[in-house]
This record gives sequence, structure tokens and C-alpha cells, in this order.
Amino acid sequence: MKNFIEVGKTEDEQAEQIKKWLKENGPQIIIGIVLGLSGIWGLGYYKNYQHEQSINARTAYLSVVSNPNSPALITLQSDYVDSGYAQQSALMMAKHAVSAGNYQQALEHLSPLLKSENEFIAHTAKLRSSAIYLQIGDKGQALSILGADKNSAFSALYNNTKGDIYLAQNNIDSAKKHYQLALAQLSIDSELRNLIQIKLNDLN
Repeated sequence: MKNFIEVGKTEDEQAEQIKKWLKENGPQIIIGIVLGLSGIWGLGYYKNYQHEQSINARTAYLSVVSNPNSPALITLQSDYVDSGYAQQSALMMAKHAVSAGNYQQALEHLSPLLKSENEFIAHTAKLRSSAIYLQIGDKGQALSILGADKNSAFSALYNNTKGDIYLAQNNIDSAKKHYQLALAQLSIDSELRNLIQIKLNDLN
């Protein structure tokens, strides 16, 4: 844009210069205002959309909680697949499937969660999948799916589960090793400590 007015002009010259400036720059000003308003409106619309999506996902999730056979489960998994509610519902459905003895169905619910960006969801899915594989006798897959735990917050749970798998394989030394690692990683007041200590005592 050109300079608005020049200093030293008479009032008539300045008025004429203002008219000329508006004629030359008016369209740019209008476009700038429109773009600015569009940006504000777009941001507001996006926030409202996100809020609405969150409410809809939560409503569907609560329907699934009250009735695992609710059609809302399909809605969650198709329309809100990336939401935390969809992932929580998958964990819940896997739990129901295990209770019913449908282990393969449970694994299918957990499978998409194994690579979730939410670390809590991903680690929970791995630990539960491993427990299911151990339950159905696939000890190799139970160990493989855990991989190398790189998150210290879950290390104790990983080592406890690995201890169970090695024990099922009758690999007593490895079972002891991982139970001991789990104990070392747990806080003093953890309820899991007593259970692991009992398992260790039984191996001695």
C-alpha cells in the first residue's frame, strides 16, 4: 500500500489525497477485512464443531457403557474412531468378550489400539492382548506382543506379565528375574507388590 497522506499538504490537497488513496487501496482493505473476519469465523466454527463432536462421541460412549450391544458402538467406531471415547469403548468391549470367553473377538477389539498415539491406551492394549494370548496358550505371541518396553511408567506391569509368561513356559530363572525387576520398579505402597512377592516365594 502507498503512504496514506503526505505532511505539508493543504486540507483540500489532503482530502483529495485521501480519496485517491482509498480508490487505490480500498479493495485491498476490503479483502483484508473479509479474510480477517473469515479467519475468526472459521476458528469459531472449528471450535464449535470439535465441541459438538466431543459431545456426540461421549453420548455414544455412554450408550455403549449402559448397553454393550447398542448400535452406538458402530457409530463410535466409524464416526469417532480417533476419539478417546472410541478407544475406551474398544477396551470395554474387549473386556466383555473375555468375560464371555470370546478371546478372538477380544483380540480384534484390541488390535487397532496397539498403535494408538495415546500411550496409556496402547500399553493397556498390549498388556491385555498378551494376557489373552497367554490364556489361550500362545505363549510365544504373548511375549512377542509386549516387545521391549520403553516407558518406565509401565515397566513393572510389563515385567510382571513377562514373569507370568516365562513361568508358563517353565522358565523359572527368567520368571524370577522379571518378577524381581517388577518389584524393584513398583512403589512401596503398590497393591501389586504383594501378589508378585507371593509368586516369587512360590518359586523359591
